[in-house]
Amino acid sequence: MTRLPSIASPVAALLLSACAGGVIPPSAGGPAPARPSPSAQATRPVPATPRPALPVDLPAQPAADTSTAAGLGVTRGPDIASLIPSGERSRLALQAFRLSCPTLMRRTDGSGLTRGSDWNNACAAASSWPEASAAEFFSRYFEAVQVGDGKAFVTGYYEPEIAGSRTRQPGYDVPIYKRPSDLIDVDLGQFSDSLKGRSIRGKVQGTKFIPYDDRAQIVSGSLAGRGLELAWAADPVEFFFLQVQGSGRLRLPDGGVMRIGYDGQNGRDYTGIGKLMKDRGLIQAGSMQDIMQYLRANPVEGAGIMNENKSFVFFRELTGAGPIGALGIAVTPEATVAADPKFVPLGAPILLSLDRAEPNGVWIAQDTGGAIKGANRFDSFWGAGDRARGIAGGMSGRGSALILLPIGSTARLTGR
Repeated sequence: MTRLPSIASPVAALLLSACAGGVIPPSAGGPAPARPSPSAQATRPVPATPRPALPVDLPAQPAADTSTAAGLGVTRGPDIASLIPSGERSRLALQAFRLSCPTLMRRTDGSGLTRGSDWNNACAAASSWPEASAAEFFSRYFEAVQVGDGKAFVTGYYEPEIAGSRTRQPGYDVPIYKRPSDLIDVDLGQFSDSLKGRSIRGKVQGTKFIPYDDRAQIVSGSLAGRGLELAWAADPVEFFFLQVQGSGRLRLPDGGVMRIGYDGQNGRDYTGIGKLMKDRGLIQAGSMQDIMQYLRANPVEGAGIMNENKSFVFFRELTGAGPIGALGIAVTPEATVAADPKFVPLGAPILLSLDRAEPNGVWIAQDTGGAIKGANRFDSFWGAGDRARGIAGGMSGRGSALILLPIGSTARLTGR
């Protein structure tokens, strides 16, 4: 699932963040678009007591490079047989792990924790393991390690579903654009070694390369009349939030669903409007629901605030299973987390113990995200619909995290 700025962008974190930085960064007479139901409000957290992180023995000589898990250091975790809960969480995690295995066994692990062949036995067993005893599978084929201090921070994301139409009609007036052909990516590393890994987006005007139209210009119609309309949304606020996520579903007037996914961004820096609104005293808590309530109650001011985020996302229609995560496979609701691949092998199981009960248990690292950086930072995927939106929109859990590695891996990493 490709989301802005990467695919994981946790809703609350992105809306509250300041400028992302980096070089790229109802009408009458027609069907009535559905509005979010009351159940879409933030779900009241279920409190829990997290398991403390393990004490870490600091090495006498710190590693010179701590940009990966192997460099940061790992601590052998406890026996996990009593820590993995049985039930739906583990069952979904086993399903997700099976999907990850073909890629997991052949990809290079950027965290330095595993080799592709390490996963062979677990993947072979997973292919036929009964889901009713999924917790036993994880406890039999894996052992736990803690990366760094093990102190976890977990947010949430979801696949938005908003009212939309394939054609413009009364009540559906917000254009959803395809990527324009004049939006150009420039690899700056081709011009200077000092700029390797950096790029910009813009367009050619005459003999100059200039920034692409910003959100205010596009919303005002700068792309109109070019045949770029992929579909039409009913509500500019709902569409703004879908752009933050980078993919979602359009609930069509005939009851059907059209899935759309990220197909580029205008190159302008992302600005989290939640921070702007909190700094100006317009909202208090800063959750997705708080921001949306203000924007609806103050449509003129709200439109101006949304335009202060100059970033604008373009879409393409998606078919087949989805949304698609960083492993190139469909992410699994309530089983997939986004993680930083420098600190977690993509495809590996993660055992979370947080101060919020809903995410506790086993998840599979199948995705990445521009806001998901560093050890023990995760973004949990909750699927689509009101429940997913309610949980993800207010998710902010803290506690501890263990990475589950194939048995035998820890001895190689720790020397014991």
